[in-house]
Amino acid sequence: MSEPRLPAAVDADAVRIIRGLAMDAPLAAKSGHQGTAMALAPMAHVLWTRILRFDPADPAWADRDRFVLSNGHASILQYALSFLAGQGLEMEDLRAFRQWGSRTPGHPEAGHSPGVEVTTGPLGQGLANAVGMAIAERHLRATLGAAACDHHTWVVAGDGCLMEGISHEAASLAGHLGLERLTVVFDDNGITIDGRTGLACSDDVAGRFGAYGWRVLRAGDGVAEDLDALERILRDARDSDGRPTLLVLPTRVGTPSPDWTDRHEAHGNPFTADHVAATKRAMGMPDEAFWAPPGVVAECRRHAAARAARARRDAPAWPRPDVDAAQRALPSWQDGAGVATRVALAACLDATREAVPGLLAGSADLTGNTGTRVAAAAAHGRGTPEGAQVYYGIREHAMGAAAVGMALHGGVVPVVGTFFVFSDYLRPALRLAALSRARAVFVFSHDSVGVGEDGPTHQPVEHLMSLRLIPGLQVIRPADARETAAAWVAALAHDGPTALVLTRQNVPVCTDGGAVEPGAAAVRRVDGARVRLLATGSEVHVALAAADLLAAEGLAAEVVSMPSWDRASRSGADRALLRGALPTVALEAGVTLGWERWAHAVVGIDRFGASAPGAVAMARLGITPEAVADAARRVVRGSPA
Repeated sequence: MSEPRLPAAVDADAVRIIRGLAMDAPLAAKSGHQGTAMALAPMAHVLWTRILRFDPADPAWADRDRFVLSNGHASILQYALSFLAGQGLEMEDLRAFRQWGSRTPGHPEAGHSPGVEVTTGPLGQGLANAVGMAIAERHLRATLGAAACDHHTWVVAGDGCLMEGISHEAASLAGHLGLERLTVVFDDNGITIDGRTGLACSDDVAGRFGAYGWRVLRAGDGVAEDLDALERILRDARDSDGRPTLLVLPTRVGTPSPDWTDRHEAHGNPFTADHVAATKRAMGMPDEAFWAPPGVVAECRRHAAARAARARRDAPAWPRPDVDAAQRALPSWQDGAGVATRVALAACLDATREAVPGLLAGSADLTGNTGTRVAAAAAHGRGTPEGAQVYYGIREHAMGAAAVGMALHGGVVPVVGTFFVFSDYLRPALRLAALSRARAVFVFSHDSVGVGEDGPTHQPVEHLMSLRLIPGLQVIRPADARETAAAWVAALAHDGPTALVLTRQNVPVCTDGGAVEPGAAAVRRVDGARVRLLATGSEVHVALAAADLLAAEGLAAEVVSMPSWDRASRSGADRALLRGALPTVALEAGVTLGWERWAHAVVGIDRFGASAPGAVAMARLGITPEAVADAARRVVRGSPA
């Protein structure tokens, strides 16, 4: 039985509605990008009404096709499509485009607007997110069967997405893995905000993607306006041959404006009312703001519902991590044992693997170094999609964004790792993970000047504090193996992204792990304490040694481990434990900015490191029990630190 089709007249009206909304919403908001949405209206309409599998009544249906608008500045296009499909947006939402509290923000936000899969806007991120989604889909299909997972990932990307470096990394990875369920529609309009792309770029995009191992299809001139021709080439793009597909679609930005078609001004400057009126005349539609005849809208929504009824099937539920089982399966360590926290994490991944179905762990060419190797896991690859060990190569940008895509796809638990100093490469992905509450785990090892001989280029000092600035990112720097185990469970239970910040060097097991849950807890309490020593990560055992020095001279010191500022803030531990009259010295092998919230003196590192053995670097830069004890004596005396 053939699939139901909209009448030709409704198709034509729907495209006019999309183009009209693409002009009206930015005009009303006095802000927005209409040109790309106008040019892509026919293709997007065909994709959503003839190709894409989704259920407008249930935008979160697990086995839906994924649609990613990587050039998220064209957000009004997706909102118009969602409105016509009956996915949950109504005309009042479109009228409130880019306004406070609306469901139609300036760029698509996952979890905010119905049908939006990932948060896009920073160009290229959405394309890399989609690579992660395609990895997740293929892995689930291989491990659970096609009855549970069998869908396609579609991306719309523009020149800006493909200029950004992340697109090169992501496309290279996708081609290597042979992600055959991934299709990117390249909106080839040759326009950026500054002008024609030729001002800055002369890439052979098709040649580049071909070299990455993609199948490349080229739509002819004029196809962008021909609905049936668009359907044929989109179906061809979907029916891949074991490779991801790039569909190069020549478009004309601002089509069919008589004033601004093919001009870069159509990209980011809202049309005036006169320009909108002239364009509507050219389309043969009324000069009426937010024109959308109820009959046409109703017909589009009936059609979307009918397609969903035909495509929808009840798939088995995808398994989820069993946090309690993971807690019970954690390894244990002897008091005083010297264990690098990166090594402890690897042990936790191995021990809890059965409790964490869908675990996909990997790193940017640092798998063993970062503790992200799962001992029994096979490599994930073109011929082994069931493999749970993903080798990202030296592609931190793409790895971070792919992890976000995997997390938002669902059904998998992405764990990705690199050296902490290279978290700079992942920062856009970390920020978008937090903004979209993507449950991804970012592992950052070699967390301080304890890295040693590699020197200041590889020794993070400002990075930990910079991650703490990102709202919604859970940051945990465990003191030892036991806190690392607790941190892994906390990451599994968290409803957003987690950064685990781990040591290269061995550190003694010196806590019971109990500080992770509240974010901060005393690891040594003493009667009559006169000073508090507050530390994180590999410096907790240094604080304990400092307390021993002070105790020998009759100065009692309480020691607090604070592995997570954000958890401490949420639990209230920061107020209950850290505030008050007790003089406090904070200790962390990084910049001191921020610790003044809780401490009267801070022992830290407000400079870049140096090439030397790790223990020497720590000592020469003042991360020693003696330096901490000296600071404690000064704060007890009331002297400046």
